[in-house]
Amino acid sequence: MAILRLNPPIILTLSRILLVPIFILLVYQHPIVGTIIFCIASITDFLDGYLARHFGEVTKLGIILDPIADKFLIVSALIVLVDMERLSAWIAIIIIVREFLVTGIRAIALSKNVIIPAETGGKIKTTTQMIAILCLILAGSIVDIELYDFDLYDIGLIFIWIALALSVISGLRYAFSFWRRM
Repeated sequence: MAILRLNPPIILTLSRILLVPIFILLVYQHPIVGTIIFCIASITDFLDGYLARHFGEVTKLGIILDPIADKFLIVSALIVLVDMERLSAWIAIIIIVREFLVTGIRAIALSKNVIIPAETGGKIKTTTQMIAILCLILAGSIVDIELYDFDLYDIGLIFIWIALALSVISGLRYAFSFWRRM
C-alpha cells in the first residue's frame, strides 16, 4: 500500500483547492476580501510548480493534482463572474470547456506515461485569466472608484478577451501535441 507523501508543493496545491470555497463564500459580500483570497490561491499556483522543480519534488500526484486545483479556482471564479453579471456565459463556457479538454488530454497522456508539460502560452493564458478575474471582481468596488481614470471592468474585459484567444490557441496546441505523441 502506497503512502501519500505530502511535500510543500502538494500542500500548496491542496491549499489552493481549500481556498476555493472560501473565495466563493466571501467574494459576493466582500469583493476585496474575495480578491485577496483569489490572489493567495493564484500565488500558490505559481509557487507549487516552482518549488517542485527547484527542489526536485515533481510527483505524479502533483502533475495530476495541480491542473485540477487550477481548474477549480478558475472555473469557480468564472462562474461567480457570470452570476455577478460581469462576464458573458458563452465566454466562460469556452474557457471552461478548453480547461477540461486540456486536463483530459493531459490525464490520458499521463496514463500512457507521456507527460505533456505546461507550455508558455498556457502559462500566459492563466496569468491573463487571473488578471481579468481580479479586475472584473473589483469592478465597481471602492478600489475601482479610487482609481479614477481606470475602469477595472473595461480592463478586465480586455484581459478576458486576450485570455479567451490564448485559451483557444493553447488548447489547440495541446491537442496537436497530444496527437503527435500518441
